[in-house]
Amino acid sequence: MPNPTDLRAYHGLIPGDGAPVWPALPGAPRSHTLNANGGAIGLAICAMAGAIERPFQLGTAPITPAQVCAFAREAARFCRLYDIPVTRWSVLTHAEIQPTFGIVQRWKWDITWLPGMPAPADPIEVGDRLRAMVRAELRTL
Repeated sequence: MPNPTDLRAYHGLIPGDGAPVWPALPGAPRSHTLNANGGAIGLAICAMAGAIERPFQLGTAPITPAQVCAFAREAARFCRLYDIPVTRWSVLTHAEIQPTFGIVQRWKWDITWLPGMPAPADPIEVGDRLRAMVRAELRTL
């Protein structure tokens, strides 16, 4: 379930049941990524409460397959609506901001783990998996 902080920080949220929640329109100012919010749509998966990256612990609410599918579908919808190309520089996770743009982030290791993975992996590789899902969704729209 989205918490008050997430409702203020993101345009869209994907809770555990996979049904998107939209607390703000895409053009509304939101502060979801340190120094990388301008022109960005913030879409979050509400999961990983209490998770620890190293040593890896899933926490009390791991990301579900339903959330990943809904995330890919909603991201594809916005890519189509706003003509956003699905690239490593235009569709990326928190964990990819620092290695891609060099903008230092605080405590943003998400998303480096997806359902079925034994442990977190390279953020770019995980982002590539998500982008492949977004591209597949675009083909069905």
